[in-house]
Amino acid sequence: MLRTITGYDNMLLSIDIISAFQTMLHYQFMQHAFEAGTVVAIVAGIMGYLVVLRKSSFAAHAFAEIGFAGAAGAVLIGVSPVLGLLTFSMLSGVGIAVLGNRATQRDVEIGTILAFTLGLGVLFISLYTGYATEAYSILFGEILGISSGDVLLTLVVSFIIMAVAAIVYRPLLFASLDEEVAEAKGMRTLKLGIIFMILLAASVSIAVQVVGVLLIFALMVTPAAIAIRLTSKPVFAVTLSVLIALLSTWIGIFISFYEPYPVSFFITSIVFALYLIVRFIYPSVRNFGAN
Repeated sequence: MLRTITGYDNMLLSIDIISAFQTMLHYQFMQHAFEAGTVVAIVAGIMGYLVVLRKSSFAAHAFAEIGFAGAAGAVLIGVSPVLGLLTFSMLSGVGIAVLGNRATQRDVEIGTILAFTLGLGVLFISLYTGYATEAYSILFGEILGISSGDVLLTLVVSFIIMAVAAIVYRPLLFASLDEEVAEAKGMRTLKLGIIFMILLAASVSIAVQVVGVLLIFALMVTPAAIAIRLTSKPVFAVTLSVLIALLSTWIGIFISFYEPYPVSFFITSIVFALYLIVRFIYPSVRNFGAN
C-alpha cells in the first residue's frame, strides 16, 4: 500500500513539474531565457574544459571584467552592451595572447590590460548622463530580461565559437596539455593561443548575460572542474561539463520563475554544491566502495 501511495505521489509530482514548465513557456521572456541559457551553457561547458586544462581561470574572470568596460562604452554610444562586451573582450584577448609567451605565464599581461580597461569602464560610466541599467545588469546577469535580438546574437556567436573550436580542437587540446612539447613538435602555439583567447573572450561575453561578470566562474570553470575530477578522458570530460552546465542553468531558470531571487544565485549555488560533493563526498564513497 505504501509503495502504491508513493508511486502515486511521484506521478503527481512529475505532472506538476511538467505543468509548471509548460506554464513558464507561455511567456516569451522565459522562452528567450531558456534559448540563450541552453546555448551559453553548451559553449561554457566546452570552453571551460580548455580553460581548466590551460590554467586560464584568471583570464576567464578578467575577460568578464574587461567586457563590463566594453558594455559601459556601448551604452555610452547607444549600441547593445553585448556588442561592447564582445569587442573589448576579443581585442583584449588578442593583446594578451600576443604579449604573453606561455598560456600559464600571462598573469602580468592579463592584470595590466584588465587595469587599463577597468579605468576606461569607470570613465565611460562617468560620461554617461542617463541611468546605465543595461551596463550594471552585466555585473550580475539578466537572463530573464534578455531581448530577442540578444538571443539571436548569442546564437550566432555561439555557432561561430563551436565551429572554430571543432576545427582547432585536436591541436588546441594537445597544446593545452603540454605547450612546450607542442612547440617542440613545430606547432604554432602562438597562433593557437590567439585563437583560444578570442574564443574564450567571445564565450565569456555571452556567458555574462546568464550569471554576470562577478559570477562567471559558475559556468566557465566549475562544471569543467567537476568533470575533470570525475574522468580523465577528454571526450567524456567535455560531455560531462556541458551536461552539468546545462542542468544547472535549466534548474536555475526554472526555480527563479517561482522564487523572487536572481537566476545567477541558483545557478552558482547548484554548481558549487555539486563541486563540494565531487571534491569531498565522492572520493570518500569511492574509497569506501573499494575497501
